[in-house]
Parts: sequence; structure tokens; C-alpha cells
Amino acid sequence: MDLPVTITTLVVLLILATVCGWRGARPANILKGPRLMPWRPLMMICVVAAMLLLVHLLNLLGLETGHQARY
Repeated sequence: MDLPVTITTLVVLLILATVCGWRGARPANILKGPRLMPWRPLMMICVVAAMLLLVHLLNLLGLETGHQARY
């Protein structure tokens, strides 16, 4: 992926993680029944994907994040 696509995807994932965290923190409504969307696991999936994209973004900007060879 190139730089604009990576930044756009990173921003979208961070917005999704924020929305999922907000929805997961709302109190349960007993009258409506159980929640059908697992908001907290969805938030964690978005956060992990955003972290991977952040590392990819740093690599695109020239910072080497891989394993250093030992001599």
C-alpha cells in the first residue's frame, strides 16, 4: 500500500475503534434484551489493525522496524 491509502485506512480504523469503544461502554438496556454486536472485541480488532498499519506507515517513512541482525 502506498502512503495516502495507509494514512486513510489508519484514520478510518481509529474512528471505528472509537465508535466501537463508545458503543461498548454504554449501559445495557434490559428491556431491549442482550446486545447482538460484540463491541469490545470489534474495538480490539480495530486497534490491533491500526497498530500494524502504524508500523507499516513508519516503514514507508523510512524507519526500519524489523529485526536487527546480530554479528
